[in-house]
Amino acid sequence: MIILLLLTHAAYAQDVEFSKDHFGNDKDGLKAALRELKQGDEWYLNDPPRYEQALPHYLEAQKFNANNAELNLKIGDCYLHSGYKPRALAYLQKAYKLNADVDPRIHYLLGRGLHLNAKWKEAIVEYKAAQPAAGGKNTAAFMTNIRKKITECENGQKLMQKPSRVFIDNAGPGVNSPYADYGPVISADESVILFTSRRNNSTGGQNDPETGGFFEDIYQSTRTSTGWSPARNLGAPVNTEGHDATVGLAPDGQRMLVYVEDNGGDLQESNLRGATWGKPQKLGSRINSKYHESSAAFTPNGRNLYFVSDKEGGLGSRDIYQIEIEGRGPAQNVGSVINTPYGEEGVFLHPDGKTMYFSSEGHNSMGGYDIFKSVLENGKWSEPENLGWPINTPDDDVFFVISASGRHGYYSSFRDDGLGSKDIYQITFLGPEKPPVLSQEDQLLASRAQPVKEALLAPPVPIASAQVTILKGVVTDEATKQPLEATIDVIDNQRNEVIASFRANAQSGRYLVSLPSGVNYGIVVRQEGYLFHSENFDLPSGAAYSEVVKDIALKKLEVGVKVVLNNIFFDFDKATLRKESTSELERLQKLLTETPALRLEISGHTDNVGNAAYNKDLSQRRAKAVVDYLIGKGIDKGRLTFAGYGDTQPVAPNTNKQGRQLNRRTEFKVTGK
Repeated sequence: MIILLLLTHAAYAQDVEFSKDHFGNDKDGLKAALRELKQGDEWYLNDPPRYEQALPHYLEAQKFNANNAELNLKIGDCYLHSGYKPRALAYLQKAYKLNADVDPRIHYLLGRGLHLNAKWKEAIVEYKAAQPAAGGKNTAAFMTNIRKKITECENGQKLMQKPSRVFIDNAGPGVNSPYADYGPVISADESVILFTSRRNNSTGGQNDPETGGFFEDIYQSTRTSTGWSPARNLGAPVNTEGHDATVGLAPDGQRMLVYVEDNGGDLQESNLRGATWGKPQKLGSRINSKYHESSAAFTPNGRNLYFVSDKEGGLGSRDIYQIEIEGRGPAQNVGSVINTPYGEEGVFLHPDGKTMYFSSEGHNSMGGYDIFKSVLENGKWSEPENLGWPINTPDDDVFFVISASGRHGYYSSFRDDGLGSKDIYQITFLGPEKPPVLSQEDQLLASRAQPVKEALLAPPVPIASAQVTILKGVVTDEATKQPLEATIDVIDNQRNEVIASFRANAQSGRYLVSLPSGVNYGIVVRQEGYLFHSENFDLPSGAAYSEVVKDIALKKLEVGVKVVLNNIFFDFDKATLRKESTSELERLQKLLTETPALRLEISGHTDNVGNAAYNKDLSQRRAKAVVDYLIGKGIDKGRLTFAGYGDTQPVAPNTNKQGRQLNRRTEFKVTGK
């Protein structure tokens, strides 16, 4: 029995050649297998190797003979250069079992296969056994690479011991297809997703001669009550017959960054007008160079751009840069806290304006590119934090985006539950785990008939919340109810400065504004032929995420029309105008200057708290303060009147805090034009 077992093992471990000696009885099968081997080798030995094209031929040959060491090694090597890298391990292990001397690279390749399957300790053993080629010129580089791979495995062991609390779910058939789908970008409220795909309905309809797949096109899907709608190809002029990929989207979903294979790889911008994306425009030589610019992200105010380039002068193979889009100065490297001697990629800036997500081969990566997070504090980026296992894997994890709420992230991955090739996945962040409480009460005196009990409450678990407010809604004409393509100005009231301007969608009137915490914001909606509308959002530092829906109906200039001035502020219980009121007062002054026949009544209003007579007097003094300011700026006093109505003209119930806040207001009424 022992002899039989040894013979059986020897037979299994035998390296079987593709020859007549082994397969003489199946000449046709051998001939077909040799033909597949030859075709596979033509791709595998190409310069550069075409692993993706070689693999199907090798797999066909392997069906005829599964016990050839060299073929198993080549299949494993091809998988190492594919999207399904973990599949390489079984073939590499079999190759080694069939012939331990099959290839001088075998220990390194085994290390890679084990590494990519998160078998950290076993991978380290193989990496240490790997040796550079005898007399090789790149011995130092090889050993440096080995040391880095070992460090990545050590990082992986540590990160895997404390996994992130997340759900990772396939985004579903509305987004994903049997083809490769990747590079997702989203609006801040997750209502829209755009991504890149290599589908058979691409604009050019042609195959890429280098990869054999279809050319890249950009697709869009919108969120519905049941999930993502079926994605549609954006078509011309965004998509062309060549490669077109989306790499960034403004928080409001109105401006898109596109990558095109031009000038070594450049970035362009497309704008949404109504339901149509315009032809992408080049971003200029201050951003694009003769090198490869691959990904980018807008800041929330739309005025600055972070982008990735491999141009000369960087700290590593690829670096992240920052630039003011309308400025004149050169792009600035964000520095060594973020950029490493290795590659950085897939930069994304959260709508809070201070949290950067990016991928890096450096820092404490567990293999390839890992996704990291860094926060801008006092003008400096914090030490990048690895998002951890299972978000990050031993393979490349790149092009991650996250919603304004911080609840959901999106990226692409090759996984067994995919609908085809590479798929887009949604990550749901669950936050820290609440410590378990084994007993809800403490039996202090168990011997007593009625034990004394003390409730033990688990301490609350702080849940990280994005420090940003999303303001969104629809701008319409008050009379016709038709949507308007209005301009939305975002003003820092403290500094009296317009910090961002956006446009509502031309077709739907929809708008979305991202407001990072820590600023007293004035929001002004304006459109030619209409009176301006203002809102105020005073968001202290640390204010948690919130989403405010505010539909705005603009009024045309007609006698009797009233407009609330939400950004006029007074000292408590006084009629003294605060400096945060300056922007609103200047808008009112401009309106009067540009419309010489316009006459206004400025009125003050209060809630019903306190003495009615006192409230009326205070409201009148506050209205007079506004009139005095305007007269002081050169407005004819004959065009202005003022009145204090106290609590006699409420616009909301005085039964709650929100209602009383709305009733405390300053407004103007058109009395002549």
